[in-house]
Amino acid sequence: MAGAKEIRTKIASVKSTQKITRAMEMVAAAKMRKAQDRMLATRPYTEKMKQVVGHIALANPEYKHPFVVSREVRKIGYIVISSDRGLCGGLNTNLFRFLVKEIKALQKDGKEVAFCTVGNKALGFFRRVGGQVMAQATHLGDAPRVEALVGTVKVMLDAYINGEVDEIRLAYNTFVNTMTQQNTVSQLVPLKAGEDADSLCRHWDYIYEPGAQEVMDDLLVRYIESLVYQAVVENGACEQSARMVAMKSATDNAGDLISELKLIYNKARQAAITQEISEIVGGAAAVAA
Repeated sequence: MAGAKEIRTKIASVKSTQKITRAMEMVAAAKMRKAQDRMLATRPYTEKMKQVVGHIALANPEYKHPFVVSREVRKIGYIVISSDRGLCGGLNTNLFRFLVKEIKALQKDGKEVAFCTVGNKALGFFRRVGGQVMAQATHLGDAPRVEALVGTVKVMLDAYINGEVDEIRLAYNTFVNTMTQQNTVSQLVPLKAGEDADSLCRHWDYIYEPGAQEVMDDLLVRYIESLVYQAVVENGACEQSARMVAMKSATDNAGDLISELKLIYNKARQAAITQEISEIVGGAAAVAA
């Protein structure tokens, strides 16, 4: 029964793993609910900011901020949002694969790329592939704060103002529902006019106090920081959803494996019993003869 003993050991090991994955599934489900609430709470502010800044970028004639002025694109900076931890299915891998495809097309056209990473997974990936990482932010936790992102965002914005990059894009996962996360790459700088720009053209411009330059300098930076923060909380909700689904799948697979191992164990045990009976019958027949 040496084989049966090994099978019993495997069953016990898989059961221990199943307990861990089930616990992780429950933890991810609880965190997912909080992450979704955080994401939904920030969306209205971000959407309203997009409308206001889109109007300002189009309507203000007296001062043009560098963030609203387009120029020839030779180098593109990416702010890439990922998770700090793994065990969340293909969430990070799918985003990186999507990015690599886009970056290869840009490099084929003669453009350069650089990166600011948020999350350990993005930092590790772009270091492995040899990307130029200009700044990084890691270990933001389950409840990230805007203050933890300010330094990383400022590095990329300063690079744009100094002409080191000519365009900034934001790459992250958008939360659709518990089962679906969508890879998203959007342009941060230069800012684009809002979707309702044509109707806003007929409106009068804002009155700025103390002045257009002072207001724009502060407002646009805060706006970009809010977009990055929204991307972080969106990605956080995606992470917890993907982890919950992955751990549920792992728990179900462990249950299937336990059933298969039990069936193999019962067959091995039955074969051993049958062999012992055959040996006893054979021995008895030999004695009788």
